[in-house]
Amino acid sequence: MKNEVVGQFQDKVSELLIRHRSILDSLTKFQESSARVNRSIAKTVTNCGCLSVSASKQTCPPEVNLKDCQQYMNSHLNGELCEHCLEAIEEELGNHLFYLTALCNLLNLELTDVFDKEFERINTLGFFNLS
Repeated sequence: MKNEVVGQFQDKVSELLIRHRSILDSLTKFQESSARVNRSIAKTVTNCGCLSVSASKQTCPPEVNLKDCQQYMNSHLNGELCEHCLEAIEEELGNHLFYLTALCNLLNLELTDVFDKEFERINTLGFFNLS
């Protein structure tokens, strides 16, 4: 069911992609959309204040195995997204997905295959993926 929705999304992107059909246009729009995602997240801290960042060095005790290290890691985020910031970030992430899908279309890649292969890779590598 999920792959079907991804496939429908890819078909719709292909149908709507007119102005940025050049690989160069799509690459630069993808990069721009990434910057807009970053900016919208930064604005939750600097403009709205619904989130704050309190960052420090991540440490994991040496005696803890890799699987259990996750409980010692911190996102450095405090607070929760307000409705306005949530909507803005969702919109920017959606735009980013559009251009990611446009790149797949231009390169004759199936987005579902990309997802499936990445899932298989991280499923196989597990904690050795270290993303």
